[in-house]
Amino acid sequence: MTPLRRLYYFLGTPVLRGILKLVTATYRVEKIIGAEHIEPYLDGKAVCAPVYWHQHHILCSSLIKRWIKRGFKACFLVSGSVDGEVPERIARAWGAEVIRGSANQSGALALRDMQNMMKRGYSIITTADGPQGPKYEIKSGFLVMARVGNVPILPISCAAASAHELNRWDDFMIPLPFSRVVLAVGEPYTIPAGTSLNDLEPHRLHVQDSVMSLMRQSGEALQSK
Repeated sequence: MTPLRRLYYFLGTPVLRGILKLVTATYRVEKIIGAEHIEPYLDGKAVCAPVYWHQHHILCSSLIKRWIKRGFKACFLVSGSVDGEVPERIARAWGAEVIRGSANQSGALALRDMQNMMKRGYSIITTADGPQGPKYEIKSGFLVMARVGNVPILPISCAAASAHELNRWDDFMIPLPFSRVVLAVGEPYTIPAGTSLNDLEPHRLHVQDSVMSLMRQSGEALQSK
């Protein structure tokens, strides 16, 4: 990064963190579907692989921030590009660890780093359709990480009653202040130990469908209020 960009991030990140903290504090969380599914992992003695859509990063990461306060050992997988600089600083400010790269694009190096963090008791959090899409499509690299690490995948999703969506590939969702929101956590899903890396497609589709189902459940829970 150039010196000017470094200065921009140095000064701008605290401001963004403050705005994010202020706005998310106004959200009215009406329900957390499946909240019990995270309980076995909150003491840091067991590892999982939370996954949610890139579109839902604000709400889902705010849920994980709550978990961190309760002892959850989180490690976010953040884009290795310059765009990942701010998310990395925010995640570290929450007390999380960060790996820069992509489970799908950075190959052996990212996989090695994720394996090392999981051995240290950290759960790897991934937006598995990022960083460039297609939207709502789980990348195969995420499945490889979960299979090699032999960790259960924990699908997460959400819905907001009032939100603005950015005009970009993921329709990134920014819930408006005081919006009603519902969050959802699915049952942990473990890829069978004997599964070869060439036979991951049915499991990829299962996880993808699970996240989509949670998104629908969250929306339906909002509409029923």
